Amino acid sequence: MAHPQAERHDEDPPVAGTPPVDTSDAIRAAYRFHRTKRRVRVERRRATRAAGFRFAVTLALLVFVFVVLSLTVWAEVQRLFGL
Repeated sequence: MAHPQAERHDEDPPVAGTPPVDTSDAIRAAYRFHRTKRRVRVERRRATRAAGFRFAVTLALLVFVFVVLSLTVWAEVQRLFGL
């Protein structure tokens, strides 16, 4: 036969009208967390762009030095061997 289940009584019934969590601090913390995430993402994007720019400038400078050095060496070879 089925046994009747005992009724369950909570010791502290929930009070109507009070939220279970203090949402003001939780919402502020969530906003702060997402603002920080966005700031980090923007700074990372800015740093990546700056690194790309530095790479391009360095590469252009190295190509320029190579061209100047090559032309200088070629001119000296022509002068020495009379080409």
